[in-house]
Amino acid sequence: MKPDRKHEAGHRGDPDERVILLMAGAADLAVSAVSSALGAVRGLLRRSDAAELAAEAEQDLMARGRLVLDRYTAAPPAHLELLARHAVARRAGR
Repeated sequence: MKPDRKHEAGHRGDPDERVILLMAGAADLAVSAVSSALGAVRGLLRRSDAAELAAEAEQDLMARGRLVLDRYTAAPPAHLELLARHAVARRAGR
């Protein structure tokens, strides 16, 4: 059976239909990703070193969180302040 012309790629149909199709596609993608992640978690839970993996994952997530917070919350030091610190460090090294 031949597909409708209406459903071929590139069709610019009704805006409401497009929104519904996009939402349905995004939801399907999200469900697929979540089910894959759950499968991976189940596999990890069967391992004998699960406690070590969980501890490493926690450390990794905390480090990532620290990086994100530093990136978006901390203002970089002033340029002249950095130059002054380098000068002081060079003098202390002599």
